[in-house]
Amino acid sequence: MGDIGNGSGMKRLLLGAGMAAALAMGGTALAGPAKKVPYWASLSHDEARMRVGPSLDYPSNWIYRRRDLPVKVVQVLGLWRKVEDADGAQGWMHVRLLSDTPTAIVRSEEAPLRESASDGARALFRAQRGVVGRLSDCSGSWCAFDAKGQRGYVKTSDIWGATDK
Repeated sequence: MGDIGNGSGMKRLLLGAGMAAALAMGGTALAGPAKKVPYWASLSHDEARMRVGPSLDYPSNWIYRRRDLPVKVVQVLGLWRKVEDADGAQGWMHVRLLSDTPTAIVRSEEAPLRESASDGARALFRAQRGVVGRLSDCSGSWCAFDAKGQRGYVKTSDIWGATDK
């Protein structure tokens, strides 16, 4: 009977140590952001709620219905990110609503999408204010911009989003 009791105690001890290690590792992963804030993110869902606090218990202050909309992450708290949109509105979103895909929104009245990263290059398309697109190959004051298959180079001064600014 003494051996069974010791075995059970040892099992409890090992189980407790395993749980403590798992909690410690999980706590470390959630304790600090993987990236230095601020950093850029984009909405990964067609609908995302911005909340007034970092919990589902807080009410929504905005509902976004636009996948790929760029946001700037300004604070991290566990699985919640305090974000800022292009208009300056701030609130909290759950990390599952966000993506690392670099995107931008056109902020000028009209932004020409050019054949190459040059003012003298032929304009292929014109994106109006509010158009959202995915970014790639950003260098200097230009980024490759893809708005639902309409591709070209846009000046970073015409957009707000995942640029070095």
